[in-house]
Amino acid sequence: MGIRERLERPILSHFTFEGDVLSVEPYGDGHINETFLVRTTQRRYILQRMNEEVFPDPAALMHNIQYVTEYLRAQGQETLQIVATVNGEPYLRSSMGNFRMYVFIENTVSYNLVDNPQMFENAARAFGRFQNLLSGFDARKLVEVIPHFHDTPARLSALERAVENDVSGRARGVGAEIEFFESRKLDYTKVVDALARGDVPLRVTHNDTKLNNILMDARTGEARAIIDLDTIMPGSLLYDFGDAVRFGASTALEDERDLEKVHFSLDYFRAYTVGFVGEVANSLTPTEAELLPFSALLMAEECGMRFLTDYLDGDEYFATAYDDHNLVRAHTQMRLVEDMEAQMTEMKVLTRQIVNRYQHATTNHENDHEES
Repeated sequence: MGIRERLERPILSHFTFEGDVLSVEPYGDGHINETFLVRTTQRRYILQRMNEEVFPDPAALMHNIQYVTEYLRAQGQETLQIVATVNGEPYLRSSMGNFRMYVFIENTVSYNLVDNPQMFENAARAFGRFQNLLSGFDARKLVEVIPHFHDTPARLSALERAVENDVSGRARGVGAEIEFFESRKLDYTKVVDALARGDVPLRVTHNDTKLNNILMDARTGEARAIIDLDTIMPGSLLYDFGDAVRFGASTALEDERDLEKVHFSLDYFRAYTVGFVGEVANSLTPTEAELLPFSALLMAEECGMRFLTDYLDGDEYFATAYDDHNLVRAHTQMRLVEDMEAQMTEMKVLTRQIVNRYQHATTNHENDHEES
């Protein structure tokens, strides 16, 4: 029995899509949810089986997505469009799992690797606009669907538990990797402490700002929609900036085995900072501006710990294609950490120059407006 036959009657029949089903095929390369492309006689749709281990509260997850997409759409921003069930619900709970459906956003493309600085600057503008559009939304309305998601000290604790439990028997072979992350533990409290003090404001954050979560117009190359809103939660702007830079300023994919190909591009860092700061300069606090370059380092450290933890836990969270896939991913993040540490002084200088430029330009514009 094919995928279409297995899903059409028990699952698809519960959704209010248009047309008759022509085909159902696996789609995309996401790590977490199981995704299908549904073709009908009218249009195309995305059907996803949500990962219940990662997202044990699908109602809260879809509550967040509904709130945010409705808010964005009201401001004229293209965004994900949920297809309701026949009962008017945003998702389907079934014996086969929890399913949701979106309208497929046509004539768009996404990229796993940045091809040029201009593309990365465009991506930065997209996430910066996303921040601006949601600046009036009360982040406290959102549920923290993955508690402590970007709580880096908690990620270190999880790694230490994984080492202690060693359920997969792999800890003995990764002593150097464990020490790498343990030796940098003083980094891990900087942002969470700043949030607790109020130096860094609580904002609505995407929390997974990789390039492939932006749909670009296939003709113009301009950003059209931000997707993968599963991790949209209250958090810090620094997490969104840092994770985007961690991913996009790397010269290789996250699972590149040849570490000679993995470097942190200062040119791409500059491009992203120009695009992002150009959108959010008016709302940046001094502490946020100061921590922007550090946040990229922090997110690489955190992501590397997550990959290593999952490797030790037996690959329960991230989808893997081979036995040491998560360890390979951890190694790429370690390489990026080392490269960023070596370039941190230049990153800080660049950031100060860019922030000063845009904040100075804004001040001059406001003064000109007042004088006129």
